[in-house]
Amino acid sequence: MDTQDTYKTIKKISYGLYREKGSKFIALASPVSDEPEAKRIIDEVKKEHHDAKHHCYAYVLGKDEDVWKINDDGEPSGTAGRPILGQIKSFGLTNILITVTRYFGGKLLGVSGLTVAYKTAARSALENASFIERVLSERYELIYPYSAMQNVMTLLKEYDIEQSEHVFDLTCKIVIQVRLSLEEDLLSRLSRIDDLTINHLAL
Repeated sequence: MDTQDTYKTIKKISYGLYREKGSKFIALASPVSDEPEAKRIIDEVKKEHHDAKHHCYAYVLGKDEDVWKINDDGEPSGTAGRPILGQIKSFGLTNILITVTRYFGGKLLGVSGLTVAYKTAARSALENASFIERVLSERYELIYPYSAMQNVMTLLKEYDIEQSEHVFDLTCKIVIQVRLSLEEDLLSRLSRIDDLTINHLAL
């Protein structure tokens, strides 16, 4: 089975800045793993820049980029959250949040001006970011008799599987980390080893 088990995100927090007609747009790009984490960072940004006019954002989650949200925070509809989201999409990223905080400079920018400002601020943060490809995987505990050691180790070596927490005794235990693209095939072959128990572990 051909399983896509990698995704592209940013390595760590990065910042961007855009100024236009006295308004200042401060962008923060942050890697996030779930919606509660994204919401926590948004709340932190609002607290840090409590005197700012707007705190707009977009985030995308999941290897299929199927969880996302945008917020214009009082700006005209479609002028902030969507341009920010557009930059995330154009860089091919997921598991990322970008907030753009606006300090109003006294002059209106208009719909097109705002769209450009939020887009440019978001892009600035991404241009300053370091990117990384992450691998999706699952953890399993294998329990088997010592007599099955050679069969287990030969198989794990063949698939180049990451191992930890070894216990080698009459009854052996080992924890393995398996990337999703290998999971189905490896587990099928492991299940054919006599007296071997496979337990799924939470990551």
